[in-house]
Amino acid sequence: MKTNYFYIIAIIVFLSCEEKTKSVDSLQLSESLSTTNSSVKIKHYEVENIGDTLDVFNNVVVFYNKSMNNTSGRHLTSDGYNLGLKWQCVEFVKRYYYEHLNHKMPNSYGHAKDFFNGRIADGHLNSERKLVQFSNGSTSKPQIDDLLIFDGNMFNPYGHVAIVSNVEDNFIEIVQQNVGKTSRDKIALKFKGEKWYLNQSDVLGWLRKQ
Repeated sequence: MKTNYFYIIAIIVFLSCEEKTKSVDSLQLSESLSTTNSSVKIKHYEVENIGDTLDVFNNVVVFYNKSMNNTSGRHLTSDGYNLGLKWQCVEFVKRYYYEHLNHKMPNSYGHAKDFFNGRIADGHLNSERKLVQFSNGSTSKPQIDDLLIFDGNMFNPYGHVAIVSNVEDNFIEIVQQNVGKTSRDKIALKFKGEKWYLNQSDVLGWLRKQ
């Protein structure tokens, strides 16, 4: 009986250790997605009113919009270029490309999801945006400054756009406007079958200035 007793105890300890190992693996994955480049310091701003500064990336301001459906008029540059409706997500990415990358899109209109053209092959020019387009499942890994496009859904038929602000081995960080008081987010990144995938089903792809 004593032998059987110790045998049962050994099995319980083994199963307990196995479960603990699984928990540690899950914790390590979670920690890896929550860790960004330690040299990148993000200043946090207190916001209350529409138009308050929520974040700044490469000297381009992310403005607080309070409600996703709120608009405060169209934002035009001094030379008449259309940046979009204040302070929607599209306005931020176009202003980022205009101010930081000195880039104007031939077609300065369209909803967020329309920035991605499903008829264009991976790595080819999207002439409406004058940017190279990459599909989610591309031979080209996302890069900082890429414009990320999300598809629409039943709650938001217009889609969403953001800017890639950091790239690590297994995730990217994005900076975005018009998502409440959250301007940064992370998306898991994986390399499979010689292609790069962002592990979020609504990500259509990314655009890049060459």
